[in-house]
Amino acid sequence: MNVFEQKHIVTHNEIDEYNHVNNVVYVQWMQNISDAHWKILSKKAINIDYVWFVIRHEVDYKNQAILGDEVTLRTWVGKTEGIKSVRHFEMYKDETLLVKSQTTFCLLDATTKKPKRITKEITNLLLP
Repeated sequence: MNVFEQKHIVTHNEIDEYNHVNNVVYVQWMQNISDAHWKILSKKAINIDYVWFVIRHEVDYKNQAILGDEVTLRTWVGKTEGIKSVRHFEMYKDETLLVKSQTTFCLLDATTKKPKRITKEITNLLLP
């Protein structure tokens, strides 16, 4: 398992009326870290003629983060076959698990936006 990690300090814009990080913000963090991880994984690819689209989010909210907390975001790629790839996420404040989730992505042709089979080349990028 090749884990990619980033740190983030919770800002005022990410706090909701209950004084903790809004649930939508965690989903945005998932998008941000998956994009950053994909850019690193795909930097050696010569011709990327496909895009990833989310088809399912499963999110378990375990604990809360508040203003000023340092949150550790972790992601890695799991089962990848056919036209789908599952990406896992965990978010921590110190050793406390805040969020555990997984997102299923579908590979699409960049031009036609139709589902595209995941090739060995793509699998090698995702699962080095």
